[in-house]
Amino acid sequence: MAINSNRKGKVGELELSRVLRKHGYDTRRGQQYCGADGSADVIGLPYMHIECKRVEKLNLDAAIIQSIRDCRENEKPCVMHRKNHKPWAVTMLLEDWIELYREWEAGKELMGE
Repeated sequence: MAINSNRKGKVGELELSRVLRKHGYDTRRGQQYCGADGSADVIGLPYMHIECKRVEKLNLDAAIIQSIRDCRENEKPCVMHRKNHKPWAVTMLLEDWIELYREWEAGKELMGE
């Protein structure tokens, strides 16, 4: 059973990386040695530590704690996740989301939108 969950995790990471590449980001799977080196599951999205979860039953608390624990100093922890037949979703800490939103909002104001 562990092989199936490991395989599903790998497939999910590859799928998410493809989706992010379609949006213009040069992403790929990170090192997959149980987080031994602190790499995110998917790397190449600057300033984000991505934990990828492609499961039907997600322990979101554990996943965000893992991302917080493993993220580096200049990174924002996030969990990108999806169930079968559902779109990808992103979960992150509210304070980090507010910071990103304020930056987006400031950019809109600078462009006169």
